Amino acid sequence: MNEGSLLHALILGLVEGLTEFLPVSSTGHLILAGALLDFNPPGRDVFYIAIQTGAMLAVVWEYRARFFRSDLRLWRNLLIAFLPAAAIGLLAGELIKSYLFKPVPVALAFIIGGFIILWVDRAERDSRVQSTQAMTWLDALKVGCAQCFALIPGTSRSGATIIGGMLFGLSRRAATEFSFFLAVPTLIAAGAYDSWKNRALFSVEHAGMWAVGLAVSFVSAFLVIRWLIRYVATHDFRPFAWYRIAFGLVVLATAYSGWVDWAPG
Repeated sequence: MNEGSLLHALILGLVEGLTEFLPVSSTGHLILAGALLDFNPPGRDVFYIAIQTGAMLAVVWEYRARFFRSDLRLWRNLLIAFLPAAAIGLLAGELIKSYLFKPVPVALAFIIGGFIILWVDRAERDSRVQSTQAMTWLDALKVGCAQCFALIPGTSRSGATIIGGMLFGLSRRAATEFSFFLAVPTLIAAGAYDSWKNRALFSVEHAGMWAVGLAVSFVSAFLVIRWLIRYVATHDFRPFAWYRIAFGLVVLATAYSGWVDWAPG
């Protein structure tokens, strides 16, 4: 373990924590940041599991009162919302990774997702569901179907669930909170599956890198969660949409001009 690896762990942990719960795609940012940093150690996939775990633990800590009491409706809705993406991920996950986990498809997903956010956020809608406690199983299923689009890297899991929730009648705050909650079973399942597939890569040698990335991801994600809930009370998501579009265009322009080699290591 060298200082360069720890610095990369810190940077990527920060990228994960800052982007996991914003509608800007943490996976897309990690793919692009990893390509820029030429981050390709033997334990890279395990490292990504560690930093996603850090972000997920931030949600559990912030909403521990909800998670650790007998809120059966919440757990039922989370299970229902989790299943569609889990099923599609098992069936087509490897195919998606083979063709779409590359910088240019990610950039295109950034741009398309940005325009979708602008369209949904601009439309005037009456929110019939003002809180996550008022969600029905059908509301949860609709949000779960929206989460399936997040299997496309660059789309954004939080973006798909928040914008999908708003499209289906949830208030901005309810959709945002449910997106936080849904991250827990989603990231636990994805982490467990990837951990089993990559179990041969677990090594004490890389434990320091994982620990740094996890800790930084936890702290930065915790701060983002608290900030975003306050933000959505009085603001819309259009700034994130314009950021996605601008960032995607920069990636495409630099890739095709040859200014930046976005090809992952």
